[in-house]
Amino acid sequence: MHFNIWQLAIVLVIVVLIFGTKRLKSIGSDLGGAIKGFKKSMDSEVDKPSEDSQKRIDSDEEDAEFPERKKKDKSRSV
Repeated sequence: MHFNIWQLAIVLVIVVLIFGTKRLKSIGSDLGGAIKGFKKSMDSEVDKPSEDSQKRIDSDEEDAEFPERKKKDKSRSV
């Protein structure tokens, strides 16, 4: 599906008539800010797991005990 320049110009004129230039400018700046914020959060090192959290995951400590879980396991084995 190919659009020529006249079709795009007509669509642009209709959009400007509906929304107005001020509203399009604010929508564009809001969209740009949202994209910048998204990229910044993706590159942020704050969300990356630290070595401490990895140690806790790999530790040999026992997990919490859940009495409900033990009852279900016993009933399944019988």
